[in-house]
Amino acid sequence: MKRVLGIILGGGAGTRLYPLTKLRAKPAVPLAGKYRLIDIPVSNCINSDIHKIYVLTQFNSASLNRHISRAYNNNGFTDSFTEVLAAQQTKENPDWFQGTADAVRQYSWLLEEWDVDEYIILSGDHLYRMDYRKFIERHRETNADITLSVVPVDEKVAPAFGLMKIDGNGRVVDFSEKPKGDALRAMQVDTQSLGLDAEQAKTKPYIASMGIYVFKKQVLLDLLREGKDKTDFGSEIIPDAAKDHNVQAYLFDDYWADIGTIEAFYEANLGLTQQPIPPFSFYDAEAPIYTRGRHLPPTKMLNSDVTESMISEGCIIKNCRIHHSVLGIRTRIEADCTIEDSLIMGADYYQDYDKRLESIKNGKPPIGIGEGSTIRRAIVDKNAHIGKDVMIVNKDRVEESNREELGFYIRSGIVVVLKNAVIGDGTVI
Repeated sequence: MKRVLGIILGGGAGTRLYPLTKLRAKPAVPLAGKYRLIDIPVSNCINSDIHKIYVLTQFNSASLNRHISRAYNNNGFTDSFTEVLAAQQTKENPDWFQGTADAVRQYSWLLEEWDVDEYIILSGDHLYRMDYRKFIERHRETNADITLSVVPVDEKVAPAFGLMKIDGNGRVVDFSEKPKGDALRAMQVDTQSLGLDAEQAKTKPYIASMGIYVFKKQVLLDLLREGKDKTDFGSEIIPDAAKDHNVQAYLFDDYWADIGTIEAFYEANLGLTQQPIPPFSFYDAEAPIYTRGRHLPPTKMLNSDVTESMISEGCIIKNCRIHHSVLGIRTRIEADCTIEDSLIMGADYYQDYDKRLESIKNGKPPIGIGEGSTIRRAIVDKNAHIGKDVMIVNKDRVEESNREELGFYIRSGIVVVLKNAVIGDGTVI
């Protein structure tokens, strides 16, 4: 895998994940209490012996830069690296990134310098564990110009994806973006040719793109130069290339979630608490997920009832009930609180005792969840100041609401408390 260069697409402004992307790039959004989204593709690369990795981004990249430099700081004695390439304006390219393909095109001069055979292009907002070595081996065995990783899907979810048809050799022969009705049924394929058994092929007769690609080096560079007006891989570059290039499909038949929306992000995080076996597990010694080491103290729980939950390190939890929730690093929850079906992201720092007293004296709740508060079906971003006797329960069952001036949004019925928000004592949401 020394002949492969990894390129992770950090995505655009992350509007579907807003307000979690208000102050950070999408790949820097916290995940599972202690990780960030970017840790998934980077860890998959490292576990697959791909050690040359670029991350392309252009929005709110400060925290992403900081995380990558601290988590993946190589020793400098090898050509291994994980680096952020932020959008920049030049005389040749005065515009910001216009799409996935345009982002790679604007840095093609740098990518071309590397003596590699393939580029593997990955997304920064998916949750999955994949050995890219098998993916690349299939690419080489079929002498493909481009190989797409695909997942089999059923008729219920198929209209939400870009679908494709393949011939008996796995070569992609047709594309359709989010088809419906007759156009959808026309995209059915026999997925047994990709390795599914007859029963699986019957229930999942469609194949959807995961947005993960392997390109031969020169093929990618040529396509980007020839199609200067094409800005997206999935809808433009690859469908056009399939006409006269060998474009192959590689089946990934395991857990994969696109967590680019608030609802999907919420479900993926809480799914980690599932028993006995969650759909995705961070407890795999053979393929660990890496992140920044923070050297935090153990979590302290005083007379608390915790069920079906994940608690990160460095938390302080007092006399409360926590059920089906994920608590991030440095989370502090005071007495008589109830946390259910929620993701609490924690804090970037501790407030010492004097600072907490000073904050209360000034009429501002300290960082954490105050006494007697109840939180259900919510995401509480980092450094939130939740006062005493607060109810965050979406009591009116609102589906969508923008209340940024009050410190929260509601997305798909999920209350999202903003980073650094202050929710005063007795507030009911």
